Amino acid sequence: MSVSVALAHDFGGFSVDLAFEVPAGVTVLFGPSGSGKSTVLNAVAGLLRPDRARIAVDGTVLTDTGARVFLPPHRRRLGVVFQDGRLFPHLTVRQNLRYGRWFAPRAERATSEAAVVEMLGIGALLDRAPATLSGGERQRVAIGRALLAEPRLILADEPLSALDADRKAEILPYLERLRDELRVPMLYVSHAAAEVARIATTVVMLKAGRITRIGPPSEVMADPALAWRGRDVGAVIEATVARHHADGVTELVAGGLPLFLPTLAAEPGDHLRLRIAAADVLLARGRPEGLSALNMLPGTVESLHENGAVVLVRLATAAGPILSRITARSARELGVVPGAELTAIVKSLSHAREDVGTPMH
Repeated sequence: MSVSVALAHDFGGFSVDLAFEVPAGVTVLFGPSGSGKSTVLNAVAGLLRPDRARIAVDGTVLTDTGARVFLPPHRRRLGVVFQDGRLFPHLTVRQNLRYGRWFAPRAERATSEAAVVEMLGIGALLDRAPATLSGGERQRVAIGRALLAEPRLILADEPLSALDADRKAEILPYLERLRDELRVPMLYVSHAAAEVARIATTVVMLKAGRITRIGPPSEVMADPALAWRGRDVGAVIEATVARHHADGVTELVAGGLPLFLPTLAAEPGDHLRLRIAAADVLLARGRPEGLSALNMLPGTVESLHENGAVVLVRLATAAGPILSRITARSARELGVVPGAELTAIVKSLSHAREDVGTPMH
């Protein structure tokens, strides 16, 4: 399965001109507001007739302006999850789910309604009206409705942006299960780094209607050129749970280096994906003594990216690339230059719930 998009469109004052081809998995369109993310999604959905485009999903051409091909939205076999769920208020949860099933050709109805209900944990909600659901529950039902349409591809337009932190943390594990267990491909729009770190298999970075970077999250999210993201800048690494300690700490191993976090709901041997915000990383010469911080990752400076009084330092470590956001003065006093050997120091308590997820198997 692959998704191929070549798109050019001029809105008068803003234009989109890009092309990418990505494999199966979760492709996240990531960038600041106004970068063109939703334009790409609308073009794939058939809600926008581009000036020039060729869009294909798993070999099926949805749009080809050169060949005058334009499948209407209802014939594209796409599942859509919006910011607010957009459930039908006059239908029960069960009826909303079965509305999605109505769009699936009978011969291709392989996804079990019972399996979707179980996976999303919505069995107790089936007879309820959408108005009685929480925001997180509505989004789970919306995901189920999209799945039961047997889509070629799911389009998710910032599905967590309207939720608070607790509800986001509730939904993210279901999106991971969707990626890992059902393996339904997704094109996912987001401007939240934590979501990208948790669920992306490929990241397409957009700015001003152009692609600035494309690749796996561990590389794209650790690009120092992301200075515009402020606190959201950070590295994505994969680690394995080693053991749980009696003092409330879980020990992980990443590239042979130990990492310590507050106790996680994971078993020894589980593989996790961890986002480390650049703002939470200190740098030191050598290995400092007498600190409360447990996580120390030695490495070598690969590059620096200056943005006024702030410097983003990319450090190559055995665990993967790590970013640190420090002041220009600190960089000068430490002698931070490419090739310098430094230690990245990360507080164990600096990680939010949404920063820890499972990597794609």
